[in-house]
Amino acid sequence: MVFSSVVFLFRFLPLLFIVYYLVPGRGKNLVLLLGSLFFYAWGEPVYVLLMLFSTVSDYIHGRLLGRIRGKRAAKGILASSVLINLAVLCFFKYADFLIQTFNTVTGMSVPLLALPLPIGISFYTFQTMSYTIDVYRGEAKVQKNLLDFGVYVAMFPQLIAGPIVKYRDVEARLHNRKADVENISDGMKRFCFGLAKKVLLANNIGELWVLVSEMNPGEMSALTAWVGIFAYAFQIYFDFSGYSDMAIGLGEMLGFRFPENFRYPYISASVTEFWRRWHISLGSWFREYVYIPLGGNRKGRLRQLLNILIVWTLTGIWHGAGWNFLLWGLWFAFALVLEKLFFGKILSWLPKAVGIVYTMLVVLVGWVLFALESPGRILGYLRVMAGMGGRLADAEGFYLGRQYGVLFLIAVLAATPLFGRAAEGLRKSRTGPAIALYRFGEKVIPAALLLLAIAGIVDASYNPFLYFRF
Repeated sequence: MVFSSVVFLFRFLPLLFIVYYLVPGRGKNLVLLLGSLFFYAWGEPVYVLLMLFSTVSDYIHGRLLGRIRGKRAAKGILASSVLINLAVLCFFKYADFLIQTFNTVTGMSVPLLALPLPIGISFYTFQTMSYTIDVYRGEAKVQKNLLDFGVYVAMFPQLIAGPIVKYRDVEARLHNRKADVENISDGMKRFCFGLAKKVLLANNIGELWVLVSEMNPGEMSALTAWVGIFAYAFQIYFDFSGYSDMAIGLGEMLGFRFPENFRYPYISASVTEFWRRWHISLGSWFREYVYIPLGGNRKGRLRQLLNILIVWTLTGIWHGAGWNFLLWGLWFAFALVLEKLFFGKILSWLPKAVGIVYTMLVVLVGWVLFALESPGRILGYLRVMAGMGGRLADAEGFYLGRQYGVLFLIAVLAATPLFGRAAEGLRKSRTGPAIALYRFGEKVIPAALLLLAIAGIVDASYNPFLYFRF
């Protein structure tokens, strides 16, 4: 079940919220847990058991950490929790990739397991690991109620594709929360904007990327290749940030506050800034639980650069079991290391527009590595982008640019804070017409976007979120 589906919008969501708001007090957690398990089981009935195993495992590890006083014993319990989580993640996500690599290197033919990837396993595994690590560090209290801990792990808004929520950020609201009219209203608006991003922008501009990605790189012009990868860049941004907006909005309607996951990353003037604005919850997780424990920037420049390389190798692998994801991680590690060494200082001297262009070039090359699995196709596509494929432009490239020109323009504007700043300017205005316009737009725009998105859902074929496969 996905947020941009008829069954979710018109059956699951209304029924769940009716029951949730009618049930008093502590009963809300039971409703939320059962609803979340049903939500997950709709697409992954067997793998509900796997998620429950992870939940119970880390609940028990957390209880043990709360009872143990010896530091060595506590380290052993933490190591057990981390190893179990990583073993489950590696088995289901990376086993076939490792077998294929082994077969390629040795010439053997070990059969693949061909296990379907459990949806959201990378996200909820990181969440449960963060809980036991925080309990070990003394940064979170032990959760003694299995029901409450189950709600934290399985909560349906952020279960499938984040944001990755740390336990300590929602700990208090697991026990005591309220969703008043203002929370519900703000949450509904956020959900509507997220749904519109997904259905009206990501889905439609994604059709262009599908067309281009199915072409043979040797038969396309540089213009077509650039149009295609820009389309993918906007598709993945509006797809993923749209999901995050919907998750945050649903959380607010339920009385929770989830962390922001995107802050207009395509206006970044450096790669370092880009990764402070893109998938913020993942970057925060790796910084807090990998980069800083490795020493961060406290043990000299060489160690800092090595830590960046380790973190980005793991970040690439986290996204998927394929060499292209590893290359994607290493590509950004290389760019970040250059900025740490000297290029960041050069960028600070240049106009911001130059930094934005540079960052987009680095990011677009990264998206080629991310989107195309075959090394041959990756190299072929990059060669065409660099103008080494023969034709710089052709009629097809111009046609696609014209056909999707208006959509590109809307996407560019929506990927900047322009609309938000305009609304904020109206809100802060002291003139009557401006205030009236803001109040009118505040109510009408989300409703109009919702209606347009619903029309798009009814008219479109099934289109799941891109990050579901991670």
